[in-house]
Amino acid sequence: MTIQEIKAKSVLLKHGKIDSWFVSRYGMNLYRGCTHNCVYCDGRSERYRVEGVFGENVAPKTNAVEILRKELKPIGRRTKLKPSFIILGGGVGDSYQPAEAKYQLTRRALALLCEYKWPVHILTKSTLVERDIDLIKRINQQNRAIVSFSFSSTNDAVSAVFEPHVPSPSERLRTLAAFKKEGIACGMFLLPVIPFITDTLEMIAEALRKARDSGVDFVVFGGMTLKTGRQKDYFCKVLNEKYPALVARYGEIYNENEWGQAADAYYSSINSIFNQTAKTLKLPRRMPPVLYRDILWENDLVVVILEQIDYFLRLEGKRSSFGYAAYAISKLQTPLSAMKNRLREIKGVGEATERIILEILETKGSTYYNSLQ
Repeated sequence: MTIQEIKAKSVLLKHGKIDSWFVSRYGMNLYRGCTHNCVYCDGRSERYRVEGVFGENVAPKTNAVEILRKELKPIGRRTKLKPSFIILGGGVGDSYQPAEAKYQLTRRALALLCEYKWPVHILTKSTLVERDIDLIKRINQQNRAIVSFSFSSTNDAVSAVFEPHVPSPSERLRTLAAFKKEGIACGMFLLPVIPFITDTLEMIAEALRKARDSGVDFVVFGGMTLKTGRQKDYFCKVLNEKYPALVARYGEIYNENEWGQAADAYYSSINSIFNQTAKTLKLPRRMPPVLYRDILWENDLVVVILEQIDYFLRLEGKRSSFGYAAYAISKLQTPLSAMKNRLREIKGVGEATERIILEILETKGSTYYNSLQ
């Protein structure tokens, strides 16, 4: 591991709309690069402009917490930050990668978020997160904290190949269970599953059963992308070494897509496996509203629930316009409660969507959403 300390000009990443996967408008990368060196990581792609050898070089943003304090400070802000979870993790570097043991940027950021009473969603592959359970419990008591772990599978042997420098899935599952015992909501991000290796019915079912047994509150699922360039080259090198018989099959589903996406038919097939298995095990397939309904601005609450409804319907192979309506609502600055008699003026909002929006505004929930579980 090679460390090069850098100074950040800004830390808080602001999304144009709320993210319904993480239920977050804001995130941060406290480290540039990641020495977990997961074989499939798309942070390796040239698109993210991470300098050095990805997986070996990491750049801690040593002034990150000081910059973050200025960005969170409400006094003097022209535009107020909207309430949501702040996500720690993801992007181009795990917040609990090995360098965190020395620099403690994540711990200091958590202490600051606790001071400003922000709800926090942590996504990591590292059991180092247990070190900060005291802060996470405090954040959860005053607002809410969620701890999620990402997995490509729950098979320790396969993980050793594709996630060489992270705790085993077994260790991650034990840590999830430990947080659940402390009253912290937990999630599994089963993504990306690896084509023809961890995306089978048996592997997905095994992961979901272990998630259920660990007590997770939800599972988010997704397939793998392979962006042309460093990411695809590095992954295919390992694939050639470990699973050479699969190389031709990868060529059948991955073409020169700008975003590195596989064929739609492939994603549909694995999403169907996940959908049916999760429903059988009664595992929520997105973060349930009970975890965020008292946190979000009313428009964002509607957006998240509509997008999740859209996702559930598409998992069943059904057409849906709820996502289109959610996008249109995300562009509004006027609270929906001030537009109750004019909701049909919003693009994509018809009679059925109007009823759902009005119910969400009144009850912070949706009976239609519940019926899709």
